[in-house]
Amino acid sequence: MKKIFLLLAIVVSMVAKAQVTKVYLQASGLTCSMCSNAINKSLKTLDFVEKVDADVKSYTFGISFKQNAQVDFDKIKKKVEDAGFSVSSFVAAIHFNDVKLNDNGTVTMGNYTFSIINGKGQSLNGIQRVRLLDKGFVSSKEYKSNALGQVATVAGVYHASL
Repeated sequence: MKKIFLLLAIVVSMVAKAQVTKVYLQASGLTCSMCSNAINKSLKTLDFVEKVDADVKSYTFGISFKQNAQVDFDKIKKKVEDAGFSVSSFVAAIHFNDVKLNDNGTVTMGNYTFSIINGKGQSLNGIQRVRLLDKGFVSSKEYKSNALGQVATVAGVYHASL
């Protein structure tokens, strides 16, 4: 019983240290409000999504999540792709509670590990905007310019910048 309680306490403390509060994404390939509506409807089918705010003029979407929901970045990206479009920018607003990045700039949050290219040794506190740089989360041109194509892709690990 003590082991179960200890494990539960560790999981709760991990969740409390960092929580995704919102995602801002920009989609490419949209030509009209019907395109935007297709993405909006697709995103709303995710069980962890509370609300989607679309801005047709800038092709951006602000996605809010249900409280204590486990957010899945790959599922969000897939929903945009399933609607027939691609993600050209993906920024997660994450609330950190005194989280120190490792010397190599990595931090683990729930099921994900972020390798933050400009954050080595930093301490993160409060809401930080973390921009994902991996393939499918930025435009092809930007992905190539970041030279991440030469870095091994590992499931659950995201390259990002603050």
